[in-house]
Amino acid sequence: MKYLVCYCLIAIVLSACTSKVQVNVRWQEESPLAKEYAGVVVPPNIAPLNFVLPDSVSSSAIILTHGKHSLIAMEKGGAFIPRQKEWKELISFARGKEIQIEHCVKTEKGWAAYQPFTITVAEEPIDPYLVYRLIPPGYEKWHEMGIYQRNLETFEETEILANRRTDYNCINCHSFCNQSPDRMMLHMRAKHAGTLLIDHGKMTKLDTKTDQTISSLVYPYWHPEGQFIAYSVNDTRQLFHVHHSNRIEVVDYASDVVVYDIQRNELLTTPALFSKESMETFPAFSADGTKLYFCSASQQNMPMDYEKVRYHLCSIDFDAAHRTFGSRVDTLFHADANGKSVSFPRVSPDGRFLLMTLSDYGNFSIWHQEADLWMIDLQTRMAKEVAEWNSRSVESYHSWSSNSRWVVFSSRRGDGLYTRPYIAYMDRAGNTYKPFLLPQKESGFYRRFMFSYNIPELVKSPVELDNSLLVRKAVEGETVKIKGFR
Repeated sequence: MKYLVCYCLIAIVLSACTSKVQVNVRWQEESPLAKEYAGVVVPPNIAPLNFVLPDSVSSSAIILTHGKHSLIAMEKGGAFIPRQKEWKELISFARGKEIQIEHCVKTEKGWAAYQPFTITVAEEPIDPYLVYRLIPPGYEKWHEMGIYQRNLETFEETEILANRRTDYNCINCHSFCNQSPDRMMLHMRAKHAGTLLIDHGKMTKLDTKTDQTISSLVYPYWHPEGQFIAYSVNDTRQLFHVHHSNRIEVVDYASDVVVYDIQRNELLTTPALFSKESMETFPAFSADGTKLYFCSASQQNMPMDYEKVRYHLCSIDFDAAHRTFGSRVDTLFHADANGKSVSFPRVSPDGRFLLMTLSDYGNFSIWHQEADLWMIDLQTRMAKEVAEWNSRSVESYHSWSSNSRWVVFSSRRGDGLYTRPYIAYMDRAGNTYKPFLLPQKESGFYRRFMFSYNIPELVKSPVELDNSLLVRKAVEGETVKIKGFR
């Protein structure tokens, strides 16, 4: 039963646009929206948020106010989605400040309001485009997939490459150099196998398997200067559990790290990255390109000892001018000492922080319910959990914005099955704030949409490729064989 502060009429008219919602009664209770949205920080260039109610409430509205400026959004399909023009104007006025949100419900006594809460509009914008793969969440029907891009300032989504045009093969691991759409790559597996490399409009299809590597090139990361891409090579297999919180296990029987020189079309490596005693994977260059971070675990008896595999976070120096590696490996995070395993190290573009995923074992954290995001301050080398971004379900793949203030990460917190993209803010001091789900144009979108968002990557502007030419290159194009180690 709601506790009423006052039964008398309190006519509050915020502006002409909100005159049809006059609050007569105020409740002491917190709005059911507050748990999800109170304290959220949003970019000043984001499309309207979807304020989704846990349960549909008929005849309800929200009033968003900053100073003399306000807008109203009526409930529709269990959500409040402000009009784009009004939202854009409001967040422009509120840039760097707070917006008050008042959730109102129509009752027999008129409009009643829960306790108001606030969101904050950051000063810094987010890169305006997000690129991701859409794929069914399970392994039973993986063949229907595609790479898409979303304009974060609107709700527009466009196709980059869908596998219905490439004979339903596997398309994966899209990656960009410095969040630039002009330099990107993606893999194709099974039919029409190869790696598509796009460099300022030039498209090259590569055959990346060599006699010296155990597989074709797998997990990529660009050097900031654009001449090199670091990759892992992996002997990867799947395990399926009957009774386990993690339904699927993806394990490496062996893995190494190599660097591909785009200009010379050849591979580079060093014994520290390419050994039989250890498994090395998930490479990532530092912001200035002078270090290569990677994950390393001692070789185990697979598959019997898969739960004993724990990856450390390591780094080694890299000299781009001379194409050489350092002689010493530095371990930044010791898996054994912390009882956790590292995957997906990603360095902020300003070089200050490294974001990574920690799980109990292994490296394919997208299936691990206990997987969480952790941050290392590279100046102090101190690691801590990013509690504001984590949930009881999976947090896995993540990417930075070019200004280092925003992160997009994958989470299954909604239902434990579908992976959705969440956007979160971090200020210059390293303080982190509550994330929000990628907004959609229609209420109830995520309840109906039957695909997971895989590998969300922020980019500075849209990927502008001739789609027909890209398909022809993928299906019919000549394949260039890369060279082995020099």
